Amino acid sequence: MLQTFFTNNARFQIMDSELLTDMYYAVPELWHLLGAVLAALLGVLVWELFKILQLRQKNYFLNRDRERYAETLYASRDGYFAFIYPDQKVNDPRKHIVERCSRRLAVMMNLPGGTKTSFEDILNNFYKDDAKKITKYVGLLRDEGVSFDDEFALKSSAKYLRLAGTRINGIDGNIYCDMIWFRDVSFETGRIDRLEEEKKQTAERLAQTEDLLNNIPFPVWLRDEKLRLIDCNKKYLEFIEGKNRDEVLNEGIEIASESAGTAKDGFSAPNLALLAQTTNRLKKAAVSVVKNGERLKMEAYENPFHSSGSLDKICTAGALIDVSELDELKRNLKLHQNAQLEILGTLGTAFAVFNQQLKLAFYNQSFARLWQLEEVWLESQPSYSGFLDVIREKRLLPEVPDYLMFKNEEQQEFSKIIEPKEDMLHLPNGKTFRRVRAPHPMGGLIFAFEDISDKLAATSAYNSLLAVQQEILDNLFDAVIIFGSSGRLKFYNQAYVDLWEADPNLLAAEPNLPEIIDSQQKFFTQDDDWPALRKNILNHLLSMTTKTFILNRNEIDDIEVAAQSLSDGGIMVTYKKVNKN
Repeated sequence: MLQTFFTNNARFQIMDSELLTDMYYAVPELWHLLGAVLAALLGVLVWELFKILQLRQKNYFLNRDRERYAETLYASRDGYFAFIYPDQKVNDPRKHIVERCSRRLAVMMNLPGGTKTSFEDILNNFYKDDAKKITKYVGLLRDEGVSFDDEFALKSSAKYLRLAGTRINGIDGNIYCDMIWFRDVSFETGRIDRLEEEKKQTAERLAQTEDLLNNIPFPVWLRDEKLRLIDCNKKYLEFIEGKNRDEVLNEGIEIASESAGTAKDGFSAPNLALLAQTTNRLKKAAVSVVKNGERLKMEAYENPFHSSGSLDKICTAGALIDVSELDELKRNLKLHQNAQLEILGTLGTAFAVFNQQLKLAFYNQSFARLWQLEEVWLESQPSYSGFLDVIREKRLLPEVPDYLMFKNEEQQEFSKIIEPKEDMLHLPNGKTFRRVRAPHPMGGLIFAFEDISDKLAATSAYNSLLAVQQEILDNLFDAVIIFGSSGRLKFYNQAYVDLWEADPNLLAAEPNLPEIIDSQQKFFTQDDDWPALRKNILNHLLSMTTKTFILNRNEIDDIEVAAQSLSDGGIMVTYKKVNKN
């Protein structure tokens, strides 16, 4: 059967082929027309396919550019909110306004709704008054296309946002959308606030500096690197009568002054400033200035400094200080010093003055006699070092193991002594000199020397006598206390301490007689009226007629008390136990 099918099919194809051939030869024009139409349709199909491919390629690049622009907007530091309007030139199916919140804005304001947040939700993040202001701005933008630019603070954080609204139109005038850009300007705002605060503080410091300069009680001024006046205070203007500050600075008017030595020698403050600038050292000069008809003694100063830290620009700051009173004080001081030196010259104490250069500036005759020095040599103003060398040769200096070190230390004292300093010089010949060194008002030291050998000997003898007296008292069996003419306790012996159980600290404080009696109160506790007994004891001790009397101590023992006046006005009181047998 299958073979029969293939055989019949082959026959049919042969018949069709023959039929078509017959038809072609029967009407060849028709077949040519059909071929041409078929070829044209095939060409149109190929062309349309080519155009479709071109449109697909263009659409691909358009989509890619759109994605790039979208990602570019997303990557911007600014967020935005857009009101997108329907197209007015075509039949746009979107008949309502579309609101679009950018991804950056959602992150910037931490919006819970993300990119789907409405503009009303965004307004809730601002303070009430700011939200009303933004609403008004947006209303004008959407109604009239009015742009705006302003800053607002978020109420939920410390951020400041700068809002800029603008309308976007097409070339054909079609309104695309209204955009509101949001930029985080917290850093800039904070920096501006800090700069404003610094500006305010700087202005305050500048005002304080001006107040300081204007209230300095003497003229001060400032010069630039070319030594031109660029600033001055109010006191400076007082010396330039009839001129204001701008005139003085513009014209470079200097305070008229003269050298202090003579009125013929003119003084120039710019010259002093030039000298200070050239040497880079503070310079001063004594000048005379006439103000309101009064001649004043003043000192002009010019102090160089590097402007703004630049080593190439050396400016100067100047001042003019009134030293009239100081000059008068110096003259009076000199007169008093001369008078004092004349008085010192007549005293028996040896005096000498060595100046700042360690040279002998003054001495009296007692100084020359004490150190056995020739006046001719003293008048040559020898140095302190030379003075030490000379008296060492005369063996009038204490023996020291290292003389050079001793001399250096002595000379260093000129810069160390700021108040009177006293010491002793023990000479090899057995004498002792008391030395006092004090600073001299004009520099250097004043020396005073006194031979106290005899005084020390007398003091030693007196102390020996006191020691002998104390030993005698300590060897007595009777208790003894002695009061001086001042009424204070001067001596007591151990027998008194033992008899009355006295406190050594109290006795060492030199108490008076009533205080001694008070310390004995503990031995009379059985007496009912201590004040009366105390008064009675004092009366007996101070009485010039009562020689002795008996004290009963708590009915345990009796003490015989005797008081005797001494030739120096003091009182000696003795205590002795009385045997009741």
